[in-house]
Amino acid sequence: MKAIRAGNCQHILPDVLRPGLRCVFCGTAAGRRSASEGAYYAHPGNMFWRALHAAELTPRLLAPQEFPLLPHYGIGLTDLAKKHVGNDDELPRDAFDVAALIAKIERYQPHVLAFTSKAAARTALGRPAVYGLQSDRIGETKMFVLPSPSGQARGHWDLAPWQALATLCALG
Repeated sequence: MKAIRAGNCQHILPDVLRPGLRCVFCGTAAGRRSASEGAYYAHPGNMFWRALHAAELTPRLLAPQEFPLLPHYGIGLTDLAKKHVGNDDELPRDAFDVAALIAKIERYQPHVLAFTSKAAARTALGRPAVYGLQSDRIGETKMFVLPSPSGQARGHWDLAPWQALATLCALG
């Protein structure tokens, strides 16, 4: 399969960002299901929404279509490739806009920027990363790497880093 590209200025999914957030989650790009439904992490096999609730980052299990409610819980969302749809291995190298991500984080200054996969972290950091808190920062924003919640990455799934992130975000 091949990645799909949106028009020149159109983002596949809108950023959910504002000042004062405890945690902003950053993925690589919207998947096909998320793009078609207009909601982050919309595939039923994706563990994102269940992980948020299980790690007690949200008081209840939210549906993907409820993503605009996340700022009420101190949570934001963005992607590295705002204009492409597809799996990480399908995306062209020029799909990722690290400079735009850094500018957003500098502007909104969340307590933590959490990458929802090692692939997203590797792209943003310019190096391989292990799960957990990173030594890198963007201004005062800490960076954290999580196991991918994608159903395709189920073999690497572990809730423990999500719980560690929840503890870190609660300190902010």
